[in-house]
Amino acid sequence: MKNVLICASILGSIVTFAQEKDSIKSNNIEEVVVNGRYYKRYVEKQGSSSLRLDEALIKIPQNISIITNKALEDQQVTTLSDGVLRNVAGAQRLEHWGDMYTRVNMRGARAAAFMNGVNVTSSWGPLSEDMSYVDHIEFIKGPSGFLMSNGEPSGIYNIVTKKPTGNALNGTARVTLGSFNMYRGEADIDTKITDKVAFRLNLMAQNKNSFRDYEFNDRYIINPSIKVNLSDKTTLTAEYIYQKAKMSEVGSAYVYSFEGYGTKPREYTITDPNLDPTRVTNNTVNLNLQHKFNDSWKLTSQLSYVNEYTMGSDIWPSMFEGNYMLRGLNYWEASNEMKFGQIFLNGYVKTGSISHKILAGLDLGSKKYMADWSQSYGLDKFNETNDIKLAPDFNYWYNLATNNYDSNGRYPYSGPNNTAGYKPFDKSRPLSERAGAGGTIEQNYTGLYLQDELGFLDDALRLTLAARYTTVKENSYGSKSEANKVTPRIGVSYSINENMSAYALYDQAFVPQSVILRSGEYVKPITGNNIEIGVKKDWFGGKWNTTLSAYNITKNNSTVSDPTNSPSDPYSILLGKTRVQGIEFDLKGEITKGFNAIFNYAFTENKITESNDPANNPVGKRIPGYAKHTANGWLNYTFTNGILEGVGLSFGGTYMGDRSSWNWGSATSSLNMNDYVKFDAGLSWENTKFRVNFNVFNLFDRYLYSGSSIGFLQSDGKTYKTGYYTQADAPRNFRISIGYKF
Repeated sequence: MKNVLICASILGSIVTFAQEKDSIKSNNIEEVVVNGRYYKRYVEKQGSSSLRLDEALIKIPQNISIITNKALEDQQVTTLSDGVLRNVAGAQRLEHWGDMYTRVNMRGARAAAFMNGVNVTSSWGPLSEDMSYVDHIEFIKGPSGFLMSNGEPSGIYNIVTKKPTGNALNGTARVTLGSFNMYRGEADIDTKITDKVAFRLNLMAQNKNSFRDYEFNDRYIINPSIKVNLSDKTTLTAEYIYQKAKMSEVGSAYVYSFEGYGTKPREYTITDPNLDPTRVTNNTVNLNLQHKFNDSWKLTSQLSYVNEYTMGSDIWPSMFEGNYMLRGLNYWEASNEMKFGQIFLNGYVKTGSISHKILAGLDLGSKKYMADWSQSYGLDKFNETNDIKLAPDFNYWYNLATNNYDSNGRYPYSGPNNTAGYKPFDKSRPLSERAGAGGTIEQNYTGLYLQDELGFLDDALRLTLAARYTTVKENSYGSKSEANKVTPRIGVSYSINENMSAYALYDQAFVPQSVILRSGEYVKPITGNNIEIGVKKDWFGGKWNTTLSAYNITKNNSTVSDPTNSPSDPYSILLGKTRVQGIEFDLKGEITKGFNAIFNYAFTENKITESNDPANNPVGKRIPGYAKHTANGWLNYTFTNGILEGVGLSFGGTYMGDRSSWNWGSATSSLNMNDYVKFDAGLSWENTKFRVNFNVFNLFDRYLYSGSSIGFLQSDGKTYKTGYYTQADAPRNFRISIGYKF
């Protein structure tokens, strides 16, 4: 709370300073006053330079969706896991680990996480992105040969950070209060130091508890950036993001049951007070140099460095005796270091009547995650008199009836009761030595790509021809792999008129696999083939637009865990071929004066089409990790004149039907999750200086959750029993924010 008060004091000083500057005018990029009315920007017509495609989105032969900062502000989104995905057709969150990091799935697989055009995806990250330093988010569906060196053919999301604009002093200050003791302060200062030097500073401090006892998530961010015009043609941009997070132990959001999904009250938790939290420190540095040779040719080079240190704690069930659970508490120390180098060239030439948009580049990347997992012990122990574990009883109502536990079904205690053998981390030995092969994930890659977009008929017809050569070396927990592959890309886009285009795309991707067969052989990389067609249209001068696309992705060499494995065996088997196909529709923008809308729908189907293990994985079996039907909507109406001028009304909803889980356990089950239906509403008021937002989430207080089946180890240490885990969403809750623009 102290830090939030400090931040609020800073914001107050900023407001006072801005009020004293009579000559300073409001210059908010995301919202302007046009002819006496407020015009909100839910639509972007062109991607960032980090997308590498120097072209309007309507001309690109691929489904690309951009979420603007204004949409995020209206929805009061604070992190990537906090409602961002409602703005993109078919995207959903899986295994969010209580907001430590966000796993985004779309088109049947995990979407790679990018920041400013570099792939920061890791097995345990990145730290869930906070919106305080985000300008907008770009979602690129399907394989993206112009960005990815390797990754799932589902697509990527690219976080584009706020950077100096070069304008005179302007910015925002905002304080947000909310349910569960949420206190958040933000400041965004954007100014011009000289005609050649611009500076921007983003600050954020947050304290937030949970609807579950003993859970919390505190976070602090400092994000300075500077832009220097070295000459009329050369620009250098440097930015630094410092993040400090402290949160309750990982795993505290999970609830377990043998009966099914959602059988415990939403506020049920297996955690307790006095457990050490998880602490994460993230340092990110990015340097970007752009040089324009002339109006037709531009060279961009970029260096990025990410260093994330974690002193973590997590709590999981270790074994069961009937319905009784024995919890395990683990501590780990981890380092996640990533280094990236990029250089790419954009150019334009004409050969006769044919135009050529050239993209050529080189990507270099190095990622290394090391973790010391050695500190773990049983949080609970057997009761020596009756052999009953003093632990949270899995049968909540039985515990409550016998009065042995508190109102959440936990055994009351003041700290871990079985710490025998626990020792602090041996810091005299380097982490690399303590982690060893069993605690290290390492990847090094190189990507070289060339793309030519040929324009015919005065650029009305565009043919994209591209190829990427990628080499990857991986070492995942001692399993090594090395692969290289050329992936082609062919696209056609035709402008029916200046506001409408149709496109078709064929693209490939590949994913190296650090898994091993029982024979000792290593597995070839997953290869993915994507075919996509679509139609894009701008309506009423581009105030709103729509995209309709259909796709078919096949994947070869997919693997699953060997069903004959003992609990300690690492072996996999070749699954065969899988296919994900679907249809996606996106609509966003200003429909009529003052009325802005976001609507999307996606149909997704992901199944096995050829199987090497028909007994356990027959043809037609669903691949986990998606909802067959997803639909989202967000409506905002702002009165633009009269006594209610500046008043805004918002209403939104999310639907996910026929959901499949992400089943990472050894057990399988046919039990389906309920459909997910959530509604939110908001009320706002704004003028050229102030903005007040009040939003209510989960308006009808529905019990919402995600989850999966899992195999629970029994007390004999050998057998598993099928159970379920659930992560519940928050009940009805609210946020109110007050912002000042200067």
